[in-house]
Amino acid sequence: MQDKIMEFLTNENKPYSVDELMDALGLSSVDDLKALLKDLNDLEDNLKIYRTKQDKYMLFNNSNLRVGTMIANKKGFGFVDIEGDEDVFIAPPNMNGAIHGDKVIVEITSKKGIDLEGRVFRIMKREFKPMVGEIIMDKDKRYVKLDDDKVKLNIEIDADKSMNAMPGHKVLVKVLNKLKDNNYKGEVIRVLGHKNDPGVDILSIVAKYEMPDTFSDDVMHELDKIPDTVSEEEKVGRKDLRDEMIFTIDGDDTKDIDDAISLKVLGDGKYELGVHIADVSYYVKPNTHLDDEAYDRGTSVYLADRVIPMLPHKLSNGICSLNPNVDRLAISCVMTINEKGKVVDYDIFESVIRSRIQMTYKKVNSILNDEGIPDGYEPYASKLKEMWELAKIIRKEKDERGYIDFQIDESKIIVDETGKAIDVKLRDRGKGENMIEDFMVIANETVASHIFYMDLPFIYRVHGAPSEEKIENFLKFIHILGYTVDGKVKNITPKAMQKILDGLKEKKEYTILSSLLLRSMQKAIYDPVNIGHFGLASKCYTHFTSPIRRYPDTTVHRLLRTYLFKHDLSRDTIDYYKEHLVMLGEHTSYRERCAIECEREVDDMKKAEYMEDHIGEVFEGMVSTVTSFGMFVELPNLIEGLVKLDTFTNEHYFFDEEMFAIRSENDKRGYRLGDIVKVKVIGASKELRTIDFEIVKDNNGNTKQES
Repeated sequence: MQDKIMEFLTNENKPYSVDELMDALGLSSVDDLKALLKDLNDLEDNLKIYRTKQDKYMLFNNSNLRVGTMIANKKGFGFVDIEGDEDVFIAPPNMNGAIHGDKVIVEITSKKGIDLEGRVFRIMKREFKPMVGEIIMDKDKRYVKLDDDKVKLNIEIDADKSMNAMPGHKVLVKVLNKLKDNNYKGEVIRVLGHKNDPGVDILSIVAKYEMPDTFSDDVMHELDKIPDTVSEEEKVGRKDLRDEMIFTIDGDDTKDIDDAISLKVLGDGKYELGVHIADVSYYVKPNTHLDDEAYDRGTSVYLADRVIPMLPHKLSNGICSLNPNVDRLAISCVMTINEKGKVVDYDIFESVIRSRIQMTYKKVNSILNDEGIPDGYEPYASKLKEMWELAKIIRKEKDERGYIDFQIDESKIIVDETGKAIDVKLRDRGKGENMIEDFMVIANETVASHIFYMDLPFIYRVHGAPSEEKIENFLKFIHILGYTVDGKVKNITPKAMQKILDGLKEKKEYTILSSLLLRSMQKAIYDPVNIGHFGLASKCYTHFTSPIRRYPDTTVHRLLRTYLFKHDLSRDTIDYYKEHLVMLGEHTSYRERCAIECEREVDDMKKAEYMEDHIGEVFEGMVSTVTSFGMFVELPNLIEGLVKLDTFTNEHYFFDEEMFAIRSENDKRGYRLGDIVKVKVIGASKELRTIDFEIVKDNNGNTKQES
């Protein structure tokens, strides 16, 4: 009967009561009623149908219900993260007992501006992963005070389950069983160290995201069999490029060097660009502990004072790293590029290279900006200038097809020898960084296109188009702010998105608006189905250039070796990868999200730690977000703090949701997105990862610079 119920509700597309369903399905007996109610309950439990407050039934997909993950806030509210859709705000009275991490059904109740609001309709699943917290004592009993104060649990630890952890120790705890309400028994599974020990603050966040910071004995044992140098035997069959001018360009402190480049000017406006990538898959073999560990991690994680590597240092900094003046195995993609920035010919092959010099972006930018040639760079200055000319050609081609440059700044946290944050600066991004990015993108496109047109299983880096509704909401939002830009919403293209951004470039709050527009986009993921990369305006894209730090890149190398170098196109191989790459794409996309969240949380913690030493100081910043409880102000170095509504002047300020402003009766315009204000730091907590500001007046008694 369930199929009949579903078919009927699908065709009718409106809610029906039990009596109406009985009539519509031709049912009449008591037994029929019992069977119908049972089937309706089953369909409701399986989220096929939804029962309204009026006890009527309709298709779940046609209702205002969605399934997502609760992201709770310590203040009592939360957001439900719905995959492929925007988050739904949940006010404290509508949480319905949900805690951080719960899988919930949320009912969307209203839309305010560009935001959805709702209530938790049902908690579907509550799964406790190991959590990090501090051991405290209360009346001779041990408890764990969780670091994540969004999870409101009381966890008691018996002495025999404590691993002898003492008050002040940070621990990883596993929830065992429920006592009552939100009280649980737990077990310490790892002691991370005392909370005041250097580095334990970051280690606690790393543990929270289940990122192992050591390698197993099995992995280390396999490393013993991997050589420190390239043997003559390993070079056989590879194209020898050791006599060519090949070099690397990276950050000052980079130790894991994935990529090297070379260039020849061919004449007739053509260039031969070589992108040479460390041949990690030669050393990391399938069905080994080393490969299993790399797969599980998915990616390296770059934190304020350390790197949690995907591969052990013997590989990532040693035999796989393209260090200068040593032989290294690589996979090379050598492309002929014409004067319009198009690849007109290419070759992908196994090679052996010898990098001439390990360059840094800072010194390369000095040359490209005509500021001087650093010592040791004299033989390469003219080559770098030629590379920059090619990079401009490639960038122009990308721009013309619709490449979207959101120009999102990043901050760099400077720490001392104990790991304490002592400065926060904007990360430099000059010509050298842009040049390498363009070279890597065109190599990634070339490799992806080659396999795509062979019609073989592959792992792509894909980025879907944003929904028309999200772009429409963004345009409405900026219209409220007083801005109108040209841009199509129907069947939006990268070109149209680029046009929207161009229309905002001269606005003082461009960086904030750009970030908001970026939030309207889908997240890029790894997937064996090629739908293109919207942000790059690329029809075919992959990640090939960073196999030391990203497992999908290692996989791409493995596929190139299988298909192109070993010529294994057997049915068994193709069938295996068709199935295997689906799971690999999901897993590596998930691990990437975990890494990003971990990096952001560490950044937030270190920024708060830095601002703890600046309480009472005054800074100038821009209003970046306006909410019902206050507004966030972003400083030039991207540190963001909250000005709470109750800290404003003696006037009664309130949140005007229609105008997206905080204003009063005497200050009709109030504070809006993009306003420049002076703020004083009145509080900062490394532990809570919070920074609090208050508005201060300038010498003329003004609290903001008027637009």
